[in-house]
Amino acid sequence: MKKLHKILTLSLVLLVSVVSCKKDDLNLTPVNDKTATDVYNTPAGYKQSLTKIYASFGLTGAGGSGASDLGGLDPGFSDFLRLFWTAQELPTDEAICSWGDVGLPEINTSLWSTDNIFLRGLYSRSMYQITVANEFLRESTPEKLAERNITGADAAEIQKYRAEARFLRAFQYWVLMDNFGNPPFVTEADLIGKVSPKQISRADLFKYVESELLAIESEIPAARSNEYGRADQGATWALLARLYLNAEVYTGTAKYTEAITYSSKVIDAGYSLTKDYKNLFRTDSKETSSNEIIMTINYDGFKSENFGGTTYLINAAVNAEMNPSSFGIPNGGWGGNRSRSNLPLLFTDYSGATDKRAMFFGTKVANDDVAVFSDGLRITKFRNTTSKDVPTPSNGGTYASLDFPLFRLAEQYLIYGEAVARGGSGGSQATALTYFNKLRERAYGNATGNVAVLNVNMFIDERARELYWEGFRRTDLVRYKRFTESSYVWPFKGGVKAGTGVAQTRNIYPIPTADLIANTNLVQNPGY
Repeated sequence: MKKLHKILTLSLVLLVSVVSCKKDDLNLTPVNDKTATDVYNTPAGYKQSLTKIYASFGLTGAGGSGASDLGGLDPGFSDFLRLFWTAQELPTDEAICSWGDVGLPEINTSLWSTDNIFLRGLYSRSMYQITVANEFLRESTPEKLAERNITGADAAEIQKYRAEARFLRAFQYWVLMDNFGNPPFVTEADLIGKVSPKQISRADLFKYVESELLAIESEIPAARSNEYGRADQGATWALLARLYLNAEVYTGTAKYTEAITYSSKVIDAGYSLTKDYKNLFRTDSKETSSNEIIMTINYDGFKSENFGGTTYLINAAVNAEMNPSSFGIPNGGWGGNRSRSNLPLLFTDYSGATDKRAMFFGTKVANDDVAVFSDGLRITKFRNTTSKDVPTPSNGGTYASLDFPLFRLAEQYLIYGEAVARGGSGGSQATALTYFNKLRERAYGNATGNVAVLNVNMFIDERARELYWEGFRRTDLVRYKRFTESSYVWPFKGGVKAGTGVAQTRNIYPIPTADLIANTNLVQNPGY
């Protein structure tokens, strides 16, 4: 099931069609006969082109069945979320995969090489999505609009689209900065294929992402005003808060005060917690949880079929023993990903009877054999069903229509509290405690899980309980100096059953060897 190639994608007017990575990851060449004049000739064309940028988060390619935007990677592996999740969760204490596909075992054990296909896939996917955003920005300047006689309200609306495109590009640069540290850097001012991109330092990329987000803050639609799944001020503030929480890792200089400022902006924008935690991860979350969810990657089990995204999250965590039909995937269930023992042990009762966020299946907590799916508790958090547990139809009984939350209010509560605990100004201990206990009250259904005092170390555990398998854990462990260190281990960390430390240089991933060969401007990250 992991290597199925059938990919059906949405039919879109495209900026860039199937691309090749033969020269380097940014030398992307369109192979269809659409020109910029054709695509950007009308206001509707601009919106369709903006759709392409969003769609690149949830699709694998634009060339039809079996297509991938990334050369050299099986289409089933090349969806952004699947690649991002692999990099953020599998080398941590939250997840382990039983599959033996080339590259996965070394991620499981934190012993990846510079040629790891999954890490190169994430790197290339982010670069590709930046390229698509750059093309839109290049073609939507006031000068270009004037050339095409697009004026007035239409031109003003396209300027809002530009702010969204800049946000989406900034998000992908954040992904690269967080995971790879010092990637190539290119904007709409650079011509594709003319000159190899220069490398940017992590600290300078932090400044760039920060400046882009601050620049669009007043241009992007107001918080909670844009179409579902699209970026707005809430998403912009949420990414800034996340950026500032990790600023000391990225630059050496803490910015916890700024993290408090921007998480507070999100919190004060009218969002509220969903009453039932599980509804955040059900197919009708748009109706039940839109007050908490700030921005999503949208999936449709008929129109955007691929083996990444939430289709992957659900199927890879389920096998026949678990009754796939109850997960809305009657013909699915691949039996690959499950929990490492550290995660369920963070819950007082991992049956979910007390803390309802504990969504596990099975009885064996320990991980004794990487290759055995039942060796460790299975995660049942994501389902292709409604909040009423009604299965959501999908083509083939495998694909999911569950949207994935990129940002939600709960994260902002935890950012605010951790930033206060770490000494940031502008917040208060009392408010941080209130936000922390709001999450606990939702989890327990009452105040029995509330705490009276907070300290910094309480937040990494609460983030695991609240945000597990949502793509945060590697970043959190790095911030808490637990990702590579021997002072905190998990099963098979470092390739040892009991766990061991690894080189601190592995706090960031390597620049892929193929790109180093193709682009002589690049220097490998230390330790690789």
